[in-house]
Parts: sequence; C-alpha cells; structure tokens
Amino acid sequence: MSILLTGGTGFIGSHTAVELIESGYDVIIADNLSNSSASVIDRIEQITGIRPVFYKIDVSDKAALQNLFAEQDIDAVIHFAGFKAVGESVEKPLEYYRNNLDTTLTLLEVMEQFDVHQFVFSSSATVYGSENPYPYTETMKKGSCSNPYGWTKSMIEQILGDAAVANSNLSVVLLRYFNPIGAHESGLIGEDPQGIPNNLMPFISQVAVGKRPKLTIFGDDYDTPDGTCRRDYLHVVDLADAHVKALEYASEHKGVEIFNIGTGTPYSVLEIVHAFEKSNSVAVPYEIGARRDGDLPEFWADAEKAKTMLGWEAKRSLEDMCRDSWNWQKKNPNGYRE
Repeated sequence: MSILLTGGTGFIGSHTAVELIESGYDVIIADNLSNSSASVIDRIEQITGIRPVFYKIDVSDKAALQNLFAEQDIDAVIHFAGFKAVGESVEKPLEYYRNNLDTTLTLLEVMEQFDVHQFVFSSSATVYGSENPYPYTETMKKGSCSNPYGWTKSMIEQILGDAAVANSNLSVVLLRYFNPIGAHESGLIGEDPQGIPNNLMPFISQVAVGKRPKLTIFGDDYDTPDGTCRRDYLHVVDLADAHVKALEYASEHKGVEIFNIGTGTPYSVLEIVHAFEKSNSVAVPYEIGARRDGDLPEFWADAEKAKTMLGWEAKRSLEDMCRDSWNWQKKNPNGYRE
C-alpha cells in the first residue's frame, strides 16, 4: 500500500514515516518545509534503508496535489500538515485558519477526485476544552478551545465528520494526541522547534545542552501533588505506531472513529525535569514563574478504546522518553541546521 503523509517531514510525521516503512508500506511525503528540513528525508533513508518519495509542495495548492495523486497510486492519507504553535495561533489567527482548513479541504477534494477513501487525521486532546473532567474519553462532547490552533483541530474534525456522512465510502480515523515527546532511538530524527520552544521537553533539552540558561516553570500553586501542571506524555515512536494501527483499522472501516492516543498516566512539570536529570545525569536549572494564561492544572487520556479496538498501547517509559530526547539533542544541538 502507498501512504501519503502530508507534513511528513515534521516531528510526528517523520517518525510515522519510519514506522510505516518498517511495517512494509510505501511512503510518499508532501511538505512545503515551512517548519521542517529536507534533510529529514535523508535521515529517514539512513534509518530504514529506503528513501520515501518526496514532493516539496504546499498541500493547499490543488494543482500540485492533483499532480502528486496523478503520478502516485495513493491508497490512504495521513494528514499532519498544519501550523501547530499555540501562542503563534493567538497572534496570527487568520494564518492558522487559512492554512489548516485550506490544506484539509483541498486534500479531501483531491482524494474524492482520485477515489481515495482512507483518511487518518492528526488531531489533538485540546478539542476537549476546559469543561470536561479528566481522564478524557472519546464519548465526551467537544469543549471550547482556548486558542485558534485548537479551534482548527475541532473544526477539521467537524469537516471530516460531515464529509463522511456525505460520502459513505470515506473512512476517517481521528487520533487525538496528548503530549508526544522523545525521539527515534538512533538520534537521527527528533523535535526541532524554530525559535523559542513552545513545548516542555525541547525546552528542557535546550537548557541541558546549554542553548538556554534556564527553564521557567509557569506556576507551582496548582491543585496538584507538587503544585505544577500535569500532562499525559507519550513517546513519539509509540504515537507513530498508533498511526500504523489506525491505517489497518481504516482499511476495514467506514465512517468516523475517534481514538485517544496517550498513556493514561499524567506527569507533572517537575517530575519531567527530575526524570530528565536522573535519566541523563545532567542538570536542568529552572525557576518558578507566574501561571500562563490558558493552562489547565492537569489532564490525561483514557486510552482503553485504542487498546481494545486498535490493539495499541504505549510501551515506552518516561525514562525512555527522557533518554531519547537527550540523545537527539546532544547529537543535534542545532537541530537539523548545521
């Protein structure tokens, strides 16, 4: 089977490409490299021994996407392409709505034109909003998102649901991620944020490698065991494996199905910092700052549905996540940039 990964040179997309290739799939990647590097293709080849087909295109460019589908016999699509920085989405909402919605709409139109009916979407736990109690389950109604990035995920889920109602052949799997961290054990691919990292683990790694002087922890007075926010962190390779399982499910399924992809175990910010220090024998200087607007005290997944229906569950430990994050960072102190 030939699988199109939109945004396939990004953090999650690149790891998913590796898992798909190692599972025997043919991988085609479409990415405009706005937030990634072409060198990722070389590194995927280093890891797997197979070079994925690569198209440097914007997925919202319908003519370019039609050309790709005409040249490649696509069986299914995993849609990662999209802007993803929460803070930036507040500053640039129109760019986020335009990009994230346009890429999805164009992709669906071209898939329909070429009779491709299997679609796996990179969604997010942010669609649960602040109203729902944790652990989050897939049967909960979606909540109010706190930023435009989250709203684009919620809106795209709605678009995909409506498309599946109109097209009975369409099979849609929505994977609601929690907090992916870690990197491939080779250290060849990993998370490479541009500018100041928005997420905790790359910031910790950059402090440890000396790129940043210290970590600021946003608040230590939450109603949690140590006062810092708690999240459901999972290893990115486990997350990538969930996409392989989702593809298998989509090939035998019609309509829309939603799965939480998390460990079901929350860790606090301080627990992550101390686990990183212990696993890697490095120091991570930090200070306590004020709370950050929009942060929930804690949330985590109920991932039982993915275990039951997909046969998927997270296998890697917090120690694995910390060790692999550090292995990537110390081997690539400037990310993919030389």
